Amino acid sequence: MRRERVRELLTRVAGGSLPIEGALDALAADPVESLDFASIDHHRALRQGYPEVVYGGGKTVEQVVTIATKIAERSDGVLVTRVATEAVDPLRAALPSGEYNDTARTLLVRPRTPVELTTEAVLVITAGTSDLPVAEEAAVCADAMACRVERLTDVGVAGIHRLLARRDVIDAAGVIIVVAGMDGALASVVGGLARAPVIAVPTSVGYGASFGGIAPLLTMLNSCAAGVTVVNIDNGFGAAAAAARILRH
Repeated sequence: MRRERVRELLTRVAGGSLPIEGALDALAADPVESLDFASIDHHRALRQGYPEVVYGGGKTVEQVVTIATKIAERSDGVLVTRVATEAVDPLRAALPSGEYNDTARTLLVRPRTPVELTTEAVLVITAGTSDLPVAEEAAVCADAMACRVERLTDVGVAGIHRLLARRDVIDAAGVIIVVAGMDGALASVVGGLARAPVIAVPTSVGYGASFGGIAPLLTMLNSCAAGVTVVNIDNGFGAAAAAARILRH
């Protein structure tokens, strides 16, 4: 249950449009719902600001659909990441209001009670077009977590003038997520330009010597730009969650 929904319930009780017993019934719903294959944490949003996210990888279609539906039933919204191709249509059928992003492989159902967006934006900077699946995952997840999101795409160090031409967008950002594969150098460049926190996401994009993302991961971890934080390879979701916590702290 989101804080916004609790606030809405209390406001309705105070205004006389909702009986106290009705609010108690809504608040009394079990915080943890146990299924045969999962234990759903329905009160995570109260603690952390956003409901439990369903990671689609490694689950059967039935498991993904059931978990997502159970979370969505509480009207707090639900986000499913890494949606397998065979799960797209069943999820859409079960959650018709869901917004599916083919590039990010995410499905988002927005909460019944609107959540106010952050004043400052999360800026997602993508080194190359091949990095877009991870970058879009970060952008969708940040949007789901009620962050205002902006994007800069295909501005890697191979054509650094493309990045430097958008200094105004970089300077205005509240948090910056830099998504890059190959040599991963873009995070250091942005870290040396920006005053906002920079979260670097190495991707598994690159030729053989990139070792599936280890090369950009090590580059980002060894960044000479102060204050660059690094998440795991291809972890757009983790970068978005960190950015949302920074902006909403």
